[in-house]
Amino acid sequence: MIEPMSAAPEPQEPSPQLLDTVPNPQSDRDYVLHIRIPEFTCLCPCTGQPDFAELELVYVPDALCVEFKSLKFYTWSYRNHGFFHEAVTNRFLNDLAAVLQPRFMRLTAHFNVRGGLYTTITAEHRKPGWQAADPVALPVATLARPP
Repeated sequence: MIEPMSAAPEPQEPSPQLLDTVPNPQSDRDYVLHIRIPEFTCLCPCTGQPDFAELELVYVPDALCVEFKSLKFYTWSYRNHGFFHEAVTNRFLNDLAAVLQPRFMRLTAHFNVRGGLYTTITAEHRKPGWQAADPVALPVATLARPP
């Protein structure tokens, strides 16, 4: 007989305590993590109807990185709670920034249509004194084709 898979934990109240961290393996250099979260869900606080969004998290870690499974459970914790788009985007960013204390973090929330409107919210956190390095412009390589 096949044993059923263990169920994921029941969604909890969104809380930064749901987020776990791992040490940054390269804390001596700036590098960028891009995390795409395509299945974010919360409820409209006015109607109780579900709101769906794709979140784009981009950050430059300092001493800590987010542990991905905890980020998944943290994301799921929003699905039974009502939030306005602006509030939930900023809360998500504030919680992550408080736990990770990154050098830089940007969260962009692309909400699906509601009332004929698509909403995109972008919020940023920057560690005091941190400056991004100047971008490096590399020439485009042209590969010679064999005759």
